[in-house]
Amino acid sequence: MKILFIANHLNIGGITSYLFTLTRGLKRKGHNVYVASSGGDCVAKFEKAGIRHIRAPLQTKSEVSPKIIFSFFKLNIQIKKLGIDLLQTNSRTTLVLGNLLSRSNKVAHVFTCHGFFKPKLSRKIFPCWPREVIAISQQVKEHLIYDFKLSEGKINVINNGIDTESFGDFSCRQKSRQALGIKDDFLVGIIARLSDVKGHTYLLQAMQIVVKSFPLAKLLIVGEGKMKTKLLQEVNTLGIKQNVLFLPEVENTKDLLAAMDVFVMPSLQEGLGLALMEAMAQGLAVVGSAVGGIKTLIQDEVNGLLVQPADAPALSAAIIKLLNNNLLRQDLGLNARKFITENFSKNKMVDATERAYQQCLRK
Repeated sequence: MKILFIANHLNIGGITSYLFTLTRGLKRKGHNVYVASSGGDCVAKFEKAGIRHIRAPLQTKSEVSPKIIFSFFKLNIQIKKLGIDLLQTNSRTTLVLGNLLSRSNKVAHVFTCHGFFKPKLSRKIFPCWPREVIAISQQVKEHLIYDFKLSEGKINVINNGIDTESFGDFSCRQKSRQALGIKDDFLVGIIARLSDVKGHTYLLQAMQIVVKSFPLAKLLIVGEGKMKTKLLQEVNTLGIKQNVLFLPEVENTKDLLAAMDVFVMPSLQEGLGLALMEAMAQGLAVVGSAVGGIKTLIQDEVNGLLVQPADAPALSAAIIKLLNNNLLRQDLGLNARKFITENFSKNKMVDATERAYQQCLRK
């Protein structure tokens, strides 16, 4: 197959990681893969892996942006030139573009839904859904059925997969902790874009409670986003400035994960949670909100702890419970790694996605 993947950008983040794992896996299986985007920090990484990048002006969140039309004309030429068999899109704006390109060129179109859309009227009047939709979790599938009335038969649940063999190594733990200025203190961490939907506010409130029991405990917040200024203000207001570290987003999370004792994902909404998957693959004890795809990953008291969303006292209680019990942290971490390795490998995702593409082409 000749497959063109379309993304808004290739900056560090969940969709970029998903595309890199998927395109590299499909290329190894003999398919010709291309990625179109507005560019980003990870373009060189794709090109180094032999995946050609096509630049298009797709840095927009508007479904009626002129950039979609400009991208349409540019990619229309490339689709004909390269003999593309199938398009794969990954956001609402690229879904609209993919719909136009698919109709114009009569090529198959698959959309991967990575999360939850607001059911705006415009999205119901102009749905643009292709024949084949991939949902990254059962919860995302249910959202598409109930909020957008998609037929269950056209939705294929394919969980994200990761390179589990890249995680689980703690040999760099001391070096990573020294680089962060951490000694023997407990380190709680979160890796996520700084957006209100990720629940950082509740984690900071929880941390204010945690430090009453563990005064030297630190919280590491890794990521960038529009909430950063507000979160910095909250840290000062809560009086925990000495206990919170901020780092910009990083492409390679393994060293930071190795430095942590507990990983927390307090999201208010989550399609699946790639960073959570990586933390579990690393073998960390994890705490997550009982929402969306997080419930697919965490089995409470088996491979992690679940708490209700937006509940800082419950979040702090779960963190304190783990910090107080070394054996519990170890057991939950081992179970988490085993669960991810057995169920969310990159090979499973690539194989299942390849079958979905073949099914779409047959239709």
